[in-house]
Amino acid sequence: MSEISITQAEFEQFRALMHQAAGVDLPPQKISLVSGRLARRLRALGLASFGDYHRLVSSAGARDEFERMVDLLTTHETYFFREPKHFDFLADSVLPALGRTRTPRFWSAASSSGEEAYSLAMVLADRLGGDAPWEVFGSDISREVVEKARGGVYAMNRIDGIPPDYLRRYCLRGVGSRDGTLQVDEALRRRVRFAQVNLNGNLAGVGEFDVVFLRNVLIYFDLPTKRRIVERIVRQMRPGGWLFIGHSESLNGLDLGLRQERPTIYRRM
Repeated sequence: MSEISITQAEFEQFRALMHQAAGVDLPPQKISLVSGRLARRLRALGLASFGDYHRLVSSAGARDEFERMVDLLTTHETYFFREPKHFDFLADSVLPALGRTRTPRFWSAASSSGEEAYSLAMVLADRLGGDAPWEVFGSDISREVVEKARGGVYAMNRIDGIPPDYLRRYCLRGVGSRDGTLQVDEALRRRVRFAQVNLNGNLAGVGEFDVVFLRNVLIYFDLPTKRRIVERIVRQMRPGGWLFIGHSESLNGLDLGLRQERPTIYRRM
């Protein structure tokens, strides 16, 4: 099959669909990205145009293909202990201030393939104890990366951010057929729960949290969508709970019931 070109009208169809489904804002300069990532699905399905593919994923009986499209058009780049000062602040300032009258809960709200959630779990196991009552929940819109996160297996070139002591205590080096990989220790994996969650939908079912990491995802939303998502997140935070966003992100101009404690670190009032 020869290469199929996407028209501007077809790009606008996918742009509208992604905004409706996931709140993701695909700017005009992403037309080549959309074309490149979806072209493989057109070839695999034997479709003649991007319009045909749009009609397919918009149909009621194509839920699996719709989710595949969302996976392809969302970004899942992450790594262990990304923006490490956040983890230092969590360990040194947030954890000592948490009460012990209830189980503290932590949410990696855009966890991708799980590195952030497991990074949180390593800090908690170290500072609170592996047998202490605490919970980590990781979520992502992509079913594929959620399944990867549950396995906790990563290429060795993805683990540079893990402190050597944590690497020794909480990770296992792959052998045999898994040579060149690392797996998060089973005891730690059992402390982390993952689920597919669309931040653009109802979040009441995820429960309440003391700490939410909502990092490096808000940059993909327009301002009205960003406001709605953060409002939903704040409703799931316990009074006095902490919200961490990415260093390239800002909540300036949004009155959301949060008090800024540090750049990119907020607390629910």
